[in-house]
Amino acid sequence: MPSPRKRHAVQLFSGLPSHYDRVGAIMSFGQDPRWRKALVEFISPASGMRILDVATGTGMVAFAHAAGGAEVTGIDQSEAMLAGAKARLERTPELAGRLSFVLGEAEALPFSDAEFDALSFTYLLRYVDDRAATMRELARVVKPGGRVAMVEFGVPSERTLRVLWQIHTRVGLPLMGRAVSREWYDVGRFLGPNIEQFHAAEPDLPALWAAAGIGQARQQNMSFGAGVVVTGVRDGAATE
Repeated sequence: MPSPRKRHAVQLFSGLPSHYDRVGAIMSFGQDPRWRKALVEFISPASGMRILDVATGTGMVAFAHAAGGAEVTGIDQSEAMLAGAKARLERTPELAGRLSFVLGEAEALPFSDAEFDALSFTYLLRYVDDRAATMRELARVVKPGGRVAMVEFGVPSERTLRVLWQIHTRVGLPLMGRAVSREWYDVGRFLGPNIEQFHAAEPDLPALWAAAGIGQARQQNMSFGAGVVVTGVRDGAATE
């Protein structure tokens, strides 16, 4: 039985796929694509690589990995979001041989140990009940020496910027969302408090990664702290 947190996450995003990419970029003042680009650049997708993209949503990161030549599997717990990713794939048939999408949860990945050369995920950890266990599960399916990267919203540390961020998330996001749909209004109201709660509960993301077996963990704060990119390497010697 899914927890209330997980049921809420699935319900929250069920009505978003048709506008997800565009509205997400607008709500972040165009910064979200920059954060995702930094993630992809760290992963460095190339021909011959197998990459898992967790919480793939409509597949924005997965498509970027595939465009770099990698074989990519995207996994998400939302059927609606995956339907958006599959519809996008139908419009880009040149990537059909390198992309696949499956329904599943980050807490129990349907893959073998060390199956992937690299792994990425976006906006995931705020929606799981046990973040430490989820990170261990993500690390499990990555080969030793494989790269891992994530994107998440952040909270600016500088006082004036934090106040402006709070005004944007508490007032601006709901207003932007209301202009699009009821579903986006609900997301706009939810995001600000949820992001702050997450970072209060997890003030040291690199330490969380290290405890899961992902070394060299580094957090890069982008856009004055409104975006966070965390990168690391699966512990163990690299395999050929």
